[in-house]
Amino acid sequence: MSMILVTGAAGFIGSYVSHRLLDRGDQVVGLDNLNDYYPVDLKEARLTGLTSRDGFRFVRAALEDRSAIEALFASISFDVVIHLAAQAGVRYSLENPHAYVDSNLVGFLNILEGSRRQQVKHLVYASSSSVYGANTAMPFSVHHNVDHPVSLYAATKKANELMAHSYAATYGLPCTGLRFFTVYGPWGRPDMAYFSFTRAILKGRPIDVFNHGKMQRDFTYIDDIVEGVLRVADRPAQPNLKWDGFDPDAGSSFAPYRIYNIGNNQPVELLRFIEVLEQCLGCQAQKNFLPMQPGDVPATYADVDDLTADTGFRPSTSIEKGLARFVEWYQGYYRT
Repeated sequence: MSMILVTGAAGFIGSYVSHRLLDRGDQVVGLDNLNDYYPVDLKEARLTGLTSRDGFRFVRAALEDRSAIEALFASISFDVVIHLAAQAGVRYSLENPHAYVDSNLVGFLNILEGSRRQQVKHLVYASSSSVYGANTAMPFSVHHNVDHPVSLYAATKKANELMAHSYAATYGLPCTGLRFFTVYGPWGRPDMAYFSFTRAILKGRPIDVFNHGKMQRDFTYIDDIVEGVLRVADRPAQPNLKWDGFDPDAGSSFAPYRIYNIGNNQPVELLRFIEVLEQCLGCQAQKNFLPMQPGDVPATYADVDDLTADTGFRPSTSIEKGLARFVEWYQGYYRT
């Protein structure tokens, strides 16, 4: 049994990870600020399912509140930190950039400092497929250079990877970054396209389909994300003894540092995704075709070979299964 800090515990991924940790007997401290980036009632509903369970304790605080984060680490000794809290959303970063600096940069520094001072065994943190930015070589590999982000959100996630590496190299803090690819499923984020599409289709409203539906995404079901997170968390990052400064590998280091993709490894065109959603809902969507939005990329496609080689796990849930489960949850939760 371990004592584990999960940040963003009232969030989509964080709540699932917390439940899985509790299922296996770990003690979980969940941190969240319950901000109103999307409706708080959904976050509170997720949290209610956690606070009713033995072994879970909730702490409400903002990542950028240095004194609160220092007090948390001073009061509880953690074996592992799973850092999933962040200001999310590519498009929102165009409107409110300061929120991303506060949460994703200042907040992450506070988590790094707390982990370093307490000498936690492993810091696992959420990165994003958005770091691949202007890259066009497919599938995206952790061994590729990722120095050309096309949104501030992506830039903060790339910065997190660099910050984590500096702590791994300087202090020997084992750090693993996880690049998530378009996560979906029950209890998901209302700002994500599949969620807003479902709401609009059921109300007979048109949906905005960017890049005329020609975008491809590596849609990854929530259960696959959580399985990947737990498998990685149980394997503290180790130095790559073959790492060569003359030919540096971007996915590992001479320090205890690793990067993994967690994606379904099967990109799906947006129009096909909408077609499956229509079948699950039994309704046709009215489509408003639009050009690409700033900050978006035309395709994502995860190379998960490193994840599979090191943990034995490869995501595999099809969109047909995953969307059916989401729609069943949505119709029950919202009584549609």
